[in-house]
Amino acid sequence: TATAEWSTLPLSGLFVQMMERLAISSSSAGIEASDLQGTTWTPLRVMDGFGTLSDAGTLPGVDGADLMAAPAGPDLQPGVYASGDRRIARNVVVADTTLTPAAWPADMPVRGLDVADEQPLAGWLLSLSILLLLADVIASLSLSGRLLRHSNAAGLILAALIYAPTQADAQADDSFALNATAEMTLAYVITGNASVDEMSDAGLRGLSDTLYFRTSVEPANPIGVDLERDELAFFPMLYWPITPDQPRPSDAAYRKLNDYLRSGGMILFDTRDANIAGFGAASPNGRKLQDLAAPLDIPPLEPLPADHVLTRTFYLLQDFPGRHSGRDLWVEASPPDAEQVEGMPFRNLNDGVSPVVIGGNDWAAAWAVSSNGAPMVPIGRGFAGERQRELAYRFGVNLVMHVLTGNYKSDQVHVPALLDRLGQ
Repeated sequence: TATAEWSTLPLSGLFVQMMERLAISSSSAGIEASDLQGTTWTPLRVMDGFGTLSDAGTLPGVDGADLMAAPAGPDLQPGVYASGDRRIARNVVVADTTLTPAAWPADMPVRGLDVADEQPLAGWLLSLSILLLLADVIASLSLSGRLLRHSNAAGLILAALIYAPTQADAQADDSFALNATAEMTLAYVITGNASVDEMSDAGLRGLSDTLYFRTSVEPANPIGVDLERDELAFFPMLYWPITPDQPRPSDAAYRKLNDYLRSGGMILFDTRDANIAGFGAASPNGRKLQDLAAPLDIPPLEPLPADHVLTRTFYLLQDFPGRHSGRDLWVEASPPDAEQVEGMPFRNLNDGVSPVVIGGNDWAAAWAVSSNGAPMVPIGRGFAGERQRELAYRFGVNLVMHVLTGNYKSDQVHVPALLDRLGQ
């Protein structure tokens, strides 16, 4: 409103000028050529054929009758024109201009705005150069009369042909390694179920965004891992959703998984069934988890104790919900000598990271976000649902912090600060 309650601007002459400019720019009526009769308009800024505005320089003025009616061209360039204190924008087209589709000659290629992805050609070019080298060697031996036996020559050619795809595979492996190690990256196990794999990717992307905005951890986009082919050592944590029909990995894959667990990696097994059967034989996902985990070198497990480091690595938590709100979470059992010290809020637990965490709350669905950052899966109803999603994010943050820092928050140096936060 035009009062001085919110600003002294309405008391100044600038406010009147602003209102006049707004009245002109918000008017829906077009400017007719007859309204400009008898005036001369000087160009201030003109637009070239690439749509770039530049100073008009010494271009001559234009009669007002022609400014809005005549077609644009070298003598009447579109742009901003002035007459006294008035300004008019002359567009490229006028009201009666008719736009027609461009008719391109048949021999002229028409390209869109999409840019084709670069293709790695180094391996193929190297293979081609080796083939050319072999051809040159064979030709030289033939001209000198010392050509090897046909079988040996065929063997060389066959070796060259086999070498080409090997180079391509090596190129793909190098690309995977670079993507996985450029930044800290979360990974999920590819199950072969497209919908589950897409949800895992979206879930870890949402968790990565949460880590980026709330902590000093800045993960890259998550990567799907093929247990049979990909290296696991690049990733601090693997999210493994359980589906009843996913294939069991090979013995070589299990050897890689056991090496990964022994070297400090963690696997989060998610049965996604709200733990309705306690991971027992009554649940298809629970039976599949038992089958998949049998060859793994997993230590004894126990339900997550109330003083486990996962409850305080970043947030103070007692619940760990995802899309479901089940409370059961299994981790490596604490050593029997980890006793409670009088006056301390928690035990001095084992020094390493639990190699496996098992639950069934479908955390990926709770973390999942679309390309615009909006949640993909509804959780609960109203405020309670949003609170549940927030706790799911906090559990994910605590989990990643536990992987990266171990049992750092079990150190007794943190006791005073934790006691203060707990209000004790």
